Amino acid sequence: MSSFWSAWIIVLTLAFLVVIIWLLRWNMSNYTGIKEGELMDHEFDGIVEINNPMPKWWTILFWITIVWGFLYLALYPGLGNFAGLLGWSSSNQDVRSLEESKQATEAAREAGLIVEYDRQIDQAEEKFGPVFAALSERSIEDLAQDPEAVKIGQRLFIQNCAQCHGSNAMGGKGFPNLTDNDWLYGGSPQAIKQTLIAGRNGVMPAQTQFNDQQITELATYVMSLSGRKVDPELAKAGQANFAVCSACHGADAKGNQALGAPNLTDNIWLYGGSQEAIEETLRNGRNGVMPAWKDILGEDKIHVISSYVYGLSQD
Repeated sequence: MSSFWSAWIIVLTLAFLVVIIWLLRWNMSNYTGIKEGELMDHEFDGIVEINNPMPKWWTILFWITIVWGFLYLALYPGLGNFAGLLGWSSSNQDVRSLEESKQATEAAREAGLIVEYDRQIDQAEEKFGPVFAALSERSIEDLAQDPEAVKIGQRLFIQNCAQCHGSNAMGGKGFPNLTDNDWLYGGSPQAIKQTLIAGRNGVMPAQTQFNDQQITELATYVMSLSGRKVDPELAKAGQANFAVCSACHGADAKGNQALGAPNLTDNIWLYGGSQEAIEETLRNGRNGVMPAWKDILGEDKIHVISSYVYGLSQD
């Protein structure tokens, strides 16, 4: 963060600690003017409060937490850009790959820094790395039939993929359903694995060359491709302009997995198949991004997740 925001956080944090100390000292004083043990000058529902001090143990705990607060901020990060006297870091934020992560962790250790997250990753890798390495030696098709491997793949999926595709892998608007055997880039074991390793960037360009009436006509024709009842006159007018779309979706509108162009004849829609949704897609375009996971999970774990995803559409 910038020097300004670092200073801002430092000043606010220390100011709040000072205010807390003042509040504690103020409450320890007899600010009411009423002697200890005497009745206060207010009551509620027949109950009168007595001016009693805070319990001693309570006061001591308050002071301990305040001292601990200052001690923590001195030893660990918490005051803006100040790294703390121990140089502790939860993670190495400059990591670009698994190999660089290991190198950065070793460099941090040699410098006397405590990189807790990387330490935990190393421990997990040491314990579970051989398990994933052994699983990666087997084919994706074989793993998809192994109940124990499926459970491992499912846990990895829920941890890393469910945020977009859902815990049941059935996706949502803009996020593909992984259980229906309808694939933008191919559903073979290697195609799924490649998607996870390198990611995908799906681009549907906006059809700005068409006016609103032409957009409506083209959307109507697209709807007719999946067998839905539409206005035949509008569909016929839209068919004349479908030649622009066939460059990606094919003359038969069955899509092109090499480009990630969806099949328009199966009535399965990533962004919605209503007239309004299709018109919005044509008018404004779509941009879908599937992030690459190679540097995050490594190929061994990706191999196991791929087997789980592959198995979902084989049931």
